[in-house]
Amino acid sequence: MAVPPLPPPLAQLGRTPFSFYPAILHLPHNEWIYQGATWSDVLVRNSKTNEEISVPRRYVGEISSVEAPVLIVGLLAELEYRSGAIYPVERKVIEMPLAVNDAPRPRWGNSPAAAQVVGIRLESNSKSRVGRLVLGGVALGVAGCVLAVSLFRGGVIASRVFYAPVFRADLPLTPQDDRDAVVRTLGAPARERWRPDSGDAEYELLAYPRRGVYVILMGRSRGEARYIGAMDWNWHPVQAVAGGYPVLQRLPRF
Repeated sequence: MAVPPLPPPLAQLGRTPFSFYPAILHLPHNEWIYQGATWSDVLVRNSKTNEEISVPRRYVGEISSVEAPVLIVGLLAELEYRSGAIYPVERKVIEMPLAVNDAPRPRWGNSPAAAQVVGIRLESNSKSRVGRLVLGGVALGVAGCVLAVSLFRGGVIASRVFYAPVFRADLPLTPQDDRDAVVRTLGAPARERWRPDSGDAEYELLAYPRRGVYVILMGRSRGEARYIGAMDWNWHPVQAVAGGYPVLQRLPRF
C-alpha cells in the first residue's frame, strides 16, 4: 500500500491567504492559498487569478508567526515563473563591450610570437648564504613581535582579556506596533524612508542615530505597516519578531 506524503508546514494554514518572500518573479499578484502537496511539490492557488502552480518543497522555508498585516512564507531561493513552471532564477553574466579603438587581449599561450629567453646569472654561494641569513633574521623578528602582541592581548602579560562585543538591540517593541507606537516609545526619528516592494509587502524605515539602529516596519500599505525588527548601522539584523529574521536578511538597504 502506497504511503501518502507527509503534509508540509503550509498545510496548517488551511485556507488562510499568505505571501511568498521573496516574491516569485513574473507573477503580478503575490497572495496564495494552500491546495495540497505531493512528495516533491506544494500546490498553491493565486487568490486573485485562481491560477495554480507547484512550488518544489525544497525551496519552501519557514512560516512567519505574525499574521498582521500579511502572513509570510519564506523561500530558500529566488524563484521565477517560466513556461508554466517554477525554476530558480539564473543570473546571466553580461560581457562588457570593447572600448573604442580597443582590441581583444590575447590569452596565455596564444601569443603570435614566443617570449624572448633571457639568461639569468646565478649568485655566488657566499652572497646567497648572506641573503638567507638576513631573511631568517627578519622572519624571527616578525615572529617575536606577533608572539609579544598575542601574549599581551591574551592576558598572559596584560591584566585583562579584550573581547569584541556583538551588538544586540533591546527595543521595547512588539509586532503590533505601528509607526505612531514606535514614535511614542523611541521618540521622533532622525529621518524616514518608504520602500515599495514588487509584491504585496512594503517597508518603512525609521532612523535613530543615537541608538545606532534602523527600525523596520512592513505592511501592505503605509497605514498597515507594523514592526518586524531593527538593523544596525552596517545593515545587519539586531532584533526581529518571530519569523522576521529571514525577511530582514534578504531586505536590500534603502
